Amino acid sequence: MVIRERKKVYSFDMAQEKHVKFLGHGIGVSGGAMTGRIVFTLEEIQHWRKEEPDTSLIIVRGDTVPDDIREIHEADGLLTARGGSTSHAAIVAHRLGKTCVVGCANLVCMERQRTCSFNQEFLKSGDWVSIDGREGSVYSGKMKIRKIESS
Repeated sequence: MVIRERKKVYSFDMAQEKHVKFLGHGIGVSGGAMTGRIVFTLEEIQHWRKEEPDTSLIIVRGDTVPDDIREIHEADGLLTARGGSTSHAAIVAHRLGKTCVVGCANLVCMERQRTCSFNQEFLKSGDWVSIDGREGSVYSGKMKIRKIESS
């Protein structure tokens, strides 16, 4: 007989959300559902930690490289345009316990301009985004989150 540990995971409360927009879908590799502000740099992470210490931050990248470890560590979530379930972003996010969606093909990330777009829907640093690290969905705006039990 196998006894599995029951874990609490987070999911979006879809019935409550009329003001959010579905942006795209990637590969959910780690964590549950989360809502946070978009960030692109360590300086932005530090700014939001000072201004809104309880706000979750989601770092957005075209792809990650080993030099991004500090930003990934300081952020609460990670969203990338490229990558798969065995990519650098996926493995690092999973090991650090971060919510992560990779391989979001319709995401175009312009890090120097601190903006990104999903099918011509532009988002900038500080905008709210919601990601689901289990199913890979991405939404603009703040979504309500609920806890569910998972075995």
